[in-house]
Amino acid sequence: MTKATQAVHTASQVAATNDIRDIVPPVVIPSGWAWLGWLLLGLALGATAFWLWRRWRRRQAAESIVPPLPPHIRARQRLQEALAWLGQPREFCIRVSDAVRHYLEERFDFHAPERTTEEFLVELKDSALLLPDQKESLGDFLTRCDLVKFARYEPAEPELRDLHAAALRLVEETEPVAVSATEGQPPGGDRQPGPADRPVETATRQPTIAKPQ
Repeated sequence: MTKATQAVHTASQVAATNDIRDIVPPVVIPSGWAWLGWLLLGLALGATAFWLWRRWRRRQAAESIVPPLPPHIRARQRLQEALAWLGQPREFCIRVSDAVRHYLEERFDFHAPERTTEEFLVELKDSALLLPDQKESLGDFLTRCDLVKFARYEPAEPELRDLHAAALRLVEETEPVAVSATEGQPPGGDRQPGPADRPVETATRQPTIAKPQ
């Protein structure tokens, strides 16, 4: 071997020695089921967030709910608002009669708002929820209102106020009455008040409606 060849061979060995590298760590091959675990985790987080949101919404709705007013309270409010229309007899009678009709539907489940006066009085005739004098006065009230609403009759203010008073009397005489459960018991005693002592509702007041003059 010549010196030149020996030099080339030595250089090749040195180059091969310098080319040696560190051992490469093993490559982790992801499992084919890894995506399923991430998907389940995402679904769980989403379901938890949705449940918390629904709970918050229900709590907000519960706090914003206002108990509905009893029918007789709403009727009083409508009748009070109707007084602003005393200068317009037809509009006044529409509002007063509507207040009474809606009150009767909400209080006794009569189908008053959807029916004519004649149809409603036929339904009212067979009902035991009002006294005979109350039915008669109510029929007279609705008939007088219809004269103003449909026959172009224009009563004076005193007559309009009589109609208003008749409507208010009907509400007052038929609204629920709170009666103590201990009413009629002898005074005194050591019994402590309990749930039975809370006021309860009776059906209606019994006085009849005085006809407006």
